[in-house]
Amino acid sequence: MLEQAPSSLPNEASTEPSLLAAIDLGSNSFHMVVAHHTQGELKPIDLLSEKVQLAAGLDENKILSDEAKERGLDCLRRFAQRISSLPRESVRVVGTNSLREAHNAKDFMDEASQILGVPLEIIAGREEARLIYLGVSHSLADDQGKRLVVDIGGGSTEFIIGERFEPIELESLHLGCVSFSKRFFADGSLSAERFNRAKTAARRELLSIQDTYCALGWSSAVGSSGTIKAVKNAIIACGYSEDGLITPKALKQLSQHILTFDRCEDVKIDGIKPERLKVLPAGLAILCGLFEALGIKDMTFSDGALREGLLYDMTGRLSHEDVRERTVTALMQRYHVDTVRAEQVEAIALLGWAQIKNAWQLQSPHYHDMLRWGALTHSVGLAISHSQYHKHGAYLLRHSDLPGFTQFDQELLAILARGHRRKLPKEEFKQLPSHLLTPYRYLCVLLRLAVLLQRSLGSGRLPAIDMVADENKLELTFPQGWLDHHPLTAADLEQEAEYLKAIEFKLKVR
Repeated sequence: MLEQAPSSLPNEASTEPSLLAAIDLGSNSFHMVVAHHTQGELKPIDLLSEKVQLAAGLDENKILSDEAKERGLDCLRRFAQRISSLPRESVRVVGTNSLREAHNAKDFMDEASQILGVPLEIIAGREEARLIYLGVSHSLADDQGKRLVVDIGGGSTEFIIGERFEPIELESLHLGCVSFSKRFFADGSLSAERFNRAKTAARRELLSIQDTYCALGWSSAVGSSGTIKAVKNAIIACGYSEDGLITPKALKQLSQHILTFDRCEDVKIDGIKPERLKVLPAGLAILCGLFEALGIKDMTFSDGALREGLLYDMTGRLSHEDVRERTVTALMQRYHVDTVRAEQVEAIALLGWAQIKNAWQLQSPHYHDMLRWGALTHSVGLAISHSQYHKHGAYLLRHSDLPGFTQFDQELLAILARGHRRKLPKEEFKQLPSHLLTPYRYLCVLLRLAVLLQRSLGSGRLPAIDMVADENKLELTFPQGWLDHHPLTAADLEQEAEYLKAIEFKLKVR
């Protein structure tokens, strides 16, 4: 029975997993970390890493080659054995720049998800930066003062300025050791001219953030992930730094040393693996360029990175410190959403969900949460125009930077916003994976009814409404005579029944 109630509804009770796993499908390497989560702390027990170099398999048309896909899938088959005993909710898998760029990424994602038994998420560049900062900040002392964090990957480089555990400025640029190797050292030849061209290209890319970042400033600079780790190890091995501190002088000395070799594959430095040495000249050129552009005096290294950030983000969600909640609140404020009205729609939608979740197999907390956030953000498009605001809202949800949400999450929210009124977007629903098509049609129906019923609250409380669901069918039963005294609601429900016929869904009201 649906009755007006407070806007919050708790998730179904669940036990907190003791083992968590995070898999980072980077443009250069795939990484996996498995950790114990106990008493609020993470203790890594397994770390796996393989050079896959997805970025090397992207052609000029942004098509990922079959060879690159197979390298990645072979790696994931090995990773899958380690996580096979873990619950799905204990594992998170994310793809980064190369999968963001690849036009045929969906083919790889489908196979990868089947191998791992968990969905693969492609995250936006700024979301990648946020997670990297989360991983780095948890690996460092909780010092006061702003820090600059830089992560040079295979296809992109993330830049973050933050303080303690909170990022202040986030950016992801198209700079990567694999992509720059293909661009400037494609045939493997090394020369000062090629190195300087790569460094200049990096500086040119940094022009978009240089002024903002330098004006904001930082008290310490920290590097993370494989490229900067390799540079740190190289300057130690070559005797250019005793403590591993990366300085402009040490970078210059390492550059001069590397340029004594004629080819990338000839570079030899103790302790650095051959596959890393092949892309080190490109990564070093990027690092030299950003040191010059941002005026960095020195940089330390952190073992924390994207995969650790994923783990800490998962623990936050388990302890109800979900960054997505803050993101939704900030989004509502940014677009001046009527909070009272949005929370009323949320309450009605969730009360409906509570009645039909078993019949429609929507018990998963994922559906509960997405319905909540869809209800709270469905009207963001009103900030642009009342006319067609459901379409404007879908655009904003699809293209805004929403920390904590993957690109696919944003697509799902956009579909709910687009479909919450007027005709349902049948073609957009057809783009969903087959296992989500029916659940999201049902969620959209719940959201549509919640928006419609919220209009009745101007004259008081909603009555008790019984909902009975079956496949592609929903029956609403109102108290006797209530609809006779609320003709607008009756007319709206009649119109809604006509809209739903277009998707072969039957709405019965009595």
